[in-house]
This record gives sequence, structure tokens and C-alpha cells, in this order.
Amino acid sequence: MPKLRRMRNLVLVGFMGSGKTVAGQRAADRLGLGFVDMDRLIEQRHQRSISDMFAHEGEAHFRKLERQLVRELAAQQGNAIATGGGVVLDPENIRDFSRAGVVVCCWVDARTAHERTRHAKHRPLLEAEPDRLAQIEKLLRQREPLYRAIPLQLDTSFLSVEQQADELVRIYRENS
Repeated sequence: MPKLRRMRNLVLVGFMGSGKTVAGQRAADRLGLGFVDMDRLIEQRHQRSISDMFAHEGEAHFRKLERQLVRELAAQQGNAIATGGGVVLDPENIRDFSRAGVVVCCWVDARTAHERTRHAKHRPLLEAEPDRLAQIEKLLRQREPLYRAIPLQLDTSFLSVEQQADELVRIYRENS
């Protein structure tokens, strides 16, 4: 009987608007992986929006829920996982995911992130900001060293969803 090859996870890390969810779903389909959007899964399990969690319990509470989900997903195999943009704030998250799969940072510049998220209503770190671009620039500056520390990088700023999915498939195959 042939030995079954275990499928490693494809973990997509990056700032909001970097294409983790849309391109990640397409890459998952092409690779025969399941797809998990961490933010959506947290919302489904807790029957509340992340914005509501941030408003009532604070970011620290959300990060605790996120950390628990990282542990759970890192113990699984065969998924493409779109993380929330702040998953890099806890280095244990990246360590856990790196043991369980191929971690790719989907980089996006501030202007592109702004353009891609300008009509979004579900971005708790941007909702109360009158100057969303300035807030994106600030958050991206704070997180950039954490994103750049991830060895596998894909600049999505000028890629279509299809091009990004193609690149994610290539990176996954070369590194799994």
C-alpha cells in the first residue's frame, strides 16, 4: 500500500487588503487544500463581528481568541489559512504556523491597501478613523518589521487576484 503524503498548510500572513482571502481561496482550490479564513471563523464561532468584539471586549480579547485558533489550525494539515492582519503581533503564532506549513507574507503597500479596503465596513482598526490612509500607513509602519521577518515574501501590490494565486501555488509547491 503506498504511503499517503501529508499535505502541509499554506499560511497567508499580511496586512488587510493584501489578497490573503480572495487569492488564498483560489490557490487552495488549485492545490486541493481546504480553506480557512481565521477572522470569519472567529466571527462564526462567537456569533459576533470582530468589530463588535473590539468595541466591547477590546483588541486584547480578540488576540486571545486568535491565539487559540492558531494553535488549533497549526495542529491540522491540508489547509490554506488566511490569517488576520495582526496575527504577526504574537511571535508564537508565526512559530506555530511555520512548524505546520509554508508561511507566505503577502505584502501590500499602503496606497494599494487603502484602495482595496476603502469601502470595507468590517475593518475595526480603520472604522473610527477619519483619515484611513494615514491609519493604514501608521499600522503598516508598525507591523512592517514583523511582516518582513517572514522569509517567503510576495508583493501583491500590483498583482491581479489570478496572478497572486498563481504565485502562491508556485511558492507552496517549491517549499512543501
